[in-house]
Amino acid sequence: MGKIDPVFVQEPEHRPKLSAIEVEEIPVIDLSVFDTGETKQLASEIGNACKNWGFFQVINHGVPLELRRRVEKVAKSFFDLPIEEKRKSKRDELNFTGYHDKEHTKNVRDWKEVFDMLIQDPTLLPASPEPDDEEIRTYSNKWPEYPPEFRETCQEYSREVEKLAFKLLELISLSLGLPANRLSDYFKHQTGMLRINYYPPCPSPELALGVGRHRDGGALTVLAQDDVGGLQIKRQSDGEWIPVKPIPNAYIINIADSLQVWSNDLYVSAEHRVVVNSERERFSIPFFFFPSHYVTVKPLEELLNEQNPAKYKEYNWGKYYVNRTGSNYKKLDAENVQIDHLSV
Repeated sequence: MGKIDPVFVQEPEHRPKLSAIEVEEIPVIDLSVFDTGETKQLASEIGNACKNWGFFQVINHGVPLELRRRVEKVAKSFFDLPIEEKRKSKRDELNFTGYHDKEHTKNVRDWKEVFDMLIQDPTLLPASPEPDDEEIRTYSNKWPEYPPEFRETCQEYSREVEKLAFKLLELISLSLGLPANRLSDYFKHQTGMLRINYYPPCPSPELALGVGRHRDGGALTVLAQDDVGGLQIKRQSDGEWIPVKPIPNAYIINIADSLQVWSNDLYVSAEHRVVVNSERERFSIPFFFFPSHYVTVKPLEELLNEQNPAKYKEYNWGKYYVNRTGSNYKKLDAENVQIDHLSV
């Protein structure tokens, strides 16, 4: 079993196959025509990708390359620090921002370190996921002292990627046959997060995963990854794990649970995972685009009829999110809540 701690070892059926396979690529969509107003074809391409894959890549997206290079630089500078320095900004169960190196997915320890930061600082969220608990807690970012430009760079980068997320939200609304601004009001008070993932070389990459299989809980994820690669998505047609080939300067977009519910299963929140390797470190920077904490998520009425009734019970986004984060810190007796548990 190599020199890996057993807490990282996946069950045999979930261990990655590391042999290279030739597979089809997820769609690559050019956003350069967005600002010209020619959005009909663009929305159609995105709609097809959301139905068939739940994932796509975008190029000519408008996020400044120079800014992306700066955030990648501060990310490496932070994770290169001694562990004692990184843990000065360590997060906990009461405040989930900051550094963390013991995250679990599906109750198995991930082979990674992370740093999480809120898009809006401070951010309001429910104190607990209990239905009758109306207490709202204020969460604030826990910033490291080094590198000194870390905070400013990450905040500037978050603002630019948030613009891209809103642009994609408009196109997704159009692809559903709805007005471009149909979903915008759900995001007036962002609860979204920027995360920096660091995957060190792993002595037994055939046993562990950087992130175990999961689906994202929010609306959209906008992911920057380096040239190492490691992200895999589960193909809908046959359940095969498909590697996502890095495209320089592109962003990987995936539909998350809230959009699957809003679309009433027309669009899919696809399961995905991250494999690691024994030779190279890897960085990725996902932007999690979340609704406001008070938003009630349910299938959109415009998409429902007698032939297509609602497939999900409604739920409060903030409480759903607080419930899902419970297993990030420790093993639980049962899987945390998923939208499958809310199916009608």
